Amino acid sequence: MIAKYTIKIYGWRIHRFLYDWVLSWAYSPLGGYALFTLALAESSFFPIPPDVLLIALVLSHREKAFFFAFLCSFASIIGGIFGYYIGYELWYSGEDFSSIANFFFSYIPGFSIENFLATKKWFEQFSFWIVFTAGFTPVPYKIITISAGVTKIDFIMFIIASMISRSLRFFIVAGLIWKFGEQVKNLIEKKFNIISVLLVLLFIGGFAIIKYIL
Repeated sequence: MIAKYTIKIYGWRIHRFLYDWVLSWAYSPLGGYALFTLALAESSFFPIPPDVLLIALVLSHREKAFFFAFLCSFASIIGGIFGYYIGYELWYSGEDFSSIANFFFSYIPGFSIENFLATKKWFEQFSFWIVFTAGFTPVPYKIITISAGVTKIDFIMFIIASMISRSLRFFIVAGLIWKFGEQVKNLIEKKFNIISVLLVLLFIGGFAIIKYIL
């Protein structure tokens, strides 16, 4: 009991350390490279979302807002492909989870066997919408990219859903910071996840209505 509690506290400390470390790159001339690397890694294993650094960089260099959004989107899609590959080729060893899978379950925040199996089940029915929703909302994208590879959903469909959702998310964040600056920063940090879920629901609802009418 004590050991489990200690691990949770230790995990929180590491997560906070990583958060502060990510933010520190906003004041470096290598900030753009750091954003690219972070967005790429977050799509497959890294726990800190790239929005954190994207917001800080756009606040510091508003004239580069949409360049940073493109950089973040492109890297996230490439990272998603890597996550897909992990699931497709490396997730199982025979009938059992591989050592890589067990490492993710043990050490990567957001991963658990229960979450993975539930996501895998949802993929059987709603593969495109699962990728799209996770790419745009606070659902950990790495769980989705790996699960997509495990279930072997259509790769082209996976890329299209990732391109649309990740680009929408990062360009909206960058656009709001570019337009309103510091005024909207706290709103994005505290409420963007809720807003993104509502937008996805409206988006899906609109498609459902069009489909029903046609």
